[in-house]
Amino acid sequence: MKDLEKTCGLLGSLPQSETLGSLEKGIRLAEQGIQVCMLSVGEPDFDTPDSVKEACWEALKAGETKYTIPAGITPLREACAAKFRADGVETTPEQVIVTPGGKFACAAAITALCGPGDEVIIPVPYWVSHLHMVAASGATPVLVPTFPENNFELTEDDLRRYVTDRTRLLILCSPSNPTGAVYRLRALERLAAFAVRKNFMILSDEVYEKLAYDADRPHISIASLSPEVNAHTVTVDSFSKSYAMTGWRVGFLTAPPWLSSKINALQTHFVANVTTFAQFGALKALQNGNADCERMKNAFAVRRELFCRLLSEIPGLKFFRPSGAFYVFADISAFGLDSTTFCDRLMDEAYIAAAPGCGFGADSFVRFSYACSEEVLRRAAASLKDFCARLGQK
Repeated sequence: MKDLEKTCGLLGSLPQSETLGSLEKGIRLAEQGIQVCMLSVGEPDFDTPDSVKEACWEALKAGETKYTIPAGITPLREACAAKFRADGVETTPEQVIVTPGGKFACAAAITALCGPGDEVIIPVPYWVSHLHMVAASGATPVLVPTFPENNFELTEDDLRRYVTDRTRLLILCSPSNPTGAVYRLRALERLAAFAVRKNFMILSDEVYEKLAYDADRPHISIASLSPEVNAHTVTVDSFSKSYAMTGWRVGFLTAPPWLSSKINALQTHFVANVTTFAQFGALKALQNGNADCERMKNAFAVRRELFCRLLSEIPGLKFFRPSGAFYVFADISAFGLDSTTFCDRLMDEAYIAAAPGCGFGADSFVRFSYACSEEVLRRAAASLKDFCARLGQK
């Protein structure tokens, strides 16, 4: 007889998220009364703006609790389309899909576009879920190393080596999770021209687009470079990071009409629609403009300076100075431990939660999030310094 417990479907073999695993361990310790410095998860410590919560509450009181069309309520799609156009990405409300988080937007785009026999270019380090989304689609991930001395940017030479006739998609994440790198204009231009010439699509994950701190590294949507590039690009955004709405699970994307319709059809079967009253909160966030985003961005910029200065005082720890997002990607190779062992011991001995780099394809790195208070960052840096001193350099 068949052993059902040893069987699984196409999506049944996906591993747990490495970043969420460290969160769970930290929460368990906190429940025991242990003070844990939570630097593992990319979640702003700010509350959702009151006006956004009030708009959601008003929608609830008005009875906005029924189904909407799967792609999202019309006013929100119109506002999302206007936001994209303001960034130079030409689109229409009909091309916009409101999704249950930016994560599902990426997954829906990948699985609607890719399948067995296709290849997907993924720069390394990558966001943990991009790799598994590609694997779930049945396509083959093609992992391409990038390096801190080149701003962790994929190059045209890389594409020449790795792109084949089977290449269907290139995944970009800028500002990057996990490195905090922001792609420069010239790099984007070269990648875009190559994609148009070789006729493959680009998934541009831009959920951290409002969190770019340096004047010489502004965020640029690759789809804004030309109509031809736009026709080869899916642009994904989210309310989670910029508006402190992680638990709301509202993301959005725009894609060429032929692909947007496929993504919409997929969402009708897997989700139906994003929580109705949450959509009204998201609409209010866009209507408010960027004031709330700027306030939080300015706080993150201060924390970046503080945390980078504190990390620079730890012997043996090397790190890439981020230009965006709210992560520091630190090289721990000097301590002779793999990233999982380092993070496990860091939690057990210093009560600091960090994300192991193995989940991002870089086992000699760990990812620290500075989306927490300055007090927590100072306490964590002091404990990390003591921990590293006890380990000693190998």
